[in-house]
Amino acid sequence: MSLKAQITDDMKAAMRAKEAGKLSTIRLILADIKRKEVDEQIELNDTQVLAVVEKMIKQRKDSITQFEAGGRADLADIEKAELAVLAAYMPAGLSDDEVAAEVAAGVAASGAAGPQDMGKVMAILKPKLAGRADMTAVSGLVKKALTGA
Repeated sequence: MSLKAQITDDMKAAMRAKEAGKLSTIRLILADIKRKEVDEQIELNDTQVLAVVEKMIKQRKDSITQFEAGGRADLADIEKAELAVLAAYMPAGLSDDEVAAEVAAGVAASGAAGPQDMGKVMAILKPKLAGRADMTAVSGLVKKALTGA
């Protein structure tokens, strides 16, 4: 079953169970997926659906930070609940050791000699780690590995 079909089935289950919060978040996911499909005139595959969900997770994390800084715990709690629903659709994350091993393998595979080759390494790592690791942290690890710092 594709991820999109699973999300649709979860929406139906949430309707039957009258889980308003979960239903609202799932509808947001499906709306973003549909918007991207209409904009690009394509049918999204699982990888592209994961990218949409990952973007939504990043938005929620940013919102939580802003709401907490502004003293709006009520809105931050709503965003946290949405984040929990979104996170359920992401694959299991990699441990720090596994990410470090992938970075080392990516540096070796690309033949990178210095910071100027960071793009080559990231091009190798992004398809492998997208959705399974924080790409900002991966970028920092690659930069550290290439500068020797």
